[in-house]
Amino acid sequence: MSNSTQAEPDERVTRSGDAGPAGSGSDHKTRVTILVALAANLLIAVAKAVGGLIASSPALLSEAAHSVADSINEVFLLAALRRSKRPADRQHPFGYGKERYFWSLLAAVGIFVLGAGFSFFQGVEALLKPPAGESTSGYVAGLAVLTVALLAEGTSLVRALWQVRKQPGKGLGKDPALRTVVAEDSTAVVGVLVAMGGMIAHMATGQVAYEAAASLTIGLLLVYVAYRLGSDARAQLIGEAVDPELRDGIRELLEDQPEIDRVASLLTMRLGMESTLVAARIDLMPGLDSERVELVSERIKLRIRKTWPEADQVFLDVTEAPTDEGADGELLPGEQPRRSGPTEPSER
Repeated sequence: MSNSTQAEPDERVTRSGDAGPAGSGSDHKTRVTILVALAANLLIAVAKAVGGLIASSPALLSEAAHSVADSINEVFLLAALRRSKRPADRQHPFGYGKERYFWSLLAAVGIFVLGAGFSFFQGVEALLKPPAGESTSGYVAGLAVLTVALLAEGTSLVRALWQVRKQPGKGLGKDPALRTVVAEDSTAVVGVLVAMGGMIAHMATGQVAYEAAASLTIGLLLVYVAYRLGSDARAQLIGEAVDPELRDGIRELLEDQPEIDRVASLLTMRLGMESTLVAARIDLMPGLDSERVELVSERIKLRIRKTWPEADQVFLDVTEAPTDEGADGELLPGEQPRRSGPTEPSER
């Protein structure tokens, strides 16, 4: 006997594209956090650029490029919040939740190309062509700019960390936009401290190599952050499974159902912030007629959705137990279960 059941189309439209009131509230807070970071970075970028030109400071100019890159990235993240909330349609029946990961990947590329690239350029240029005519007053003004930038970046970071704390268990781990803001602000604070250290050492010794080293350090820091953010976004775009705790909980719920003899396979994939695909091959107890199978399948799907609202795409495939099993007794991805007879090909 083989039977595949799935969520109704109207349910997919309402849940895949919109996370509901809870998700909307979380997005509003994330949007405010991004806007705070954007406002801080725009003002700081102008101040750093002016101060860097006055003092001819490569470290300060590197930090200006860093702030410009962060500002562009925050525009990307605002686009991600808006576009990921579009409802499902025929071309995208599971919604647009993965737009969030795509724009986060672009933000990571922006950090790498704009921020890190310009920082490396400034560091190398300072070593090859040391700036001439630096003035003490210019460096004092530059340090004053960095002090203000440190306060502004610190305020933005505190706001982002506050939101993470208000969303324990999901804020930083699941939301790529919030994770990017936290990474940017944390890197900005460290970058400002590195730039200040390079400028102070340059003033004390007269050696521009200290500032060049500060610029190169900022560039390396941005490369690392861009790599981590890009790697996370890549994993989500390819199709990453849910956390082991959630997966184990779903498996336990399925195994506790009296009509299920065995869970042959359980596959999961995150489709967005508040949307998850759950596909399970289950072996039912013998003796159930087709009508009873439908009722049992619908009850199980509703139970999963009620327990984990983000699991809005639930597919159950009733099969016989597989002959080829993994070491843990679970049907491995790519293996085909043995069926009791010829069946119609699934529309999926």
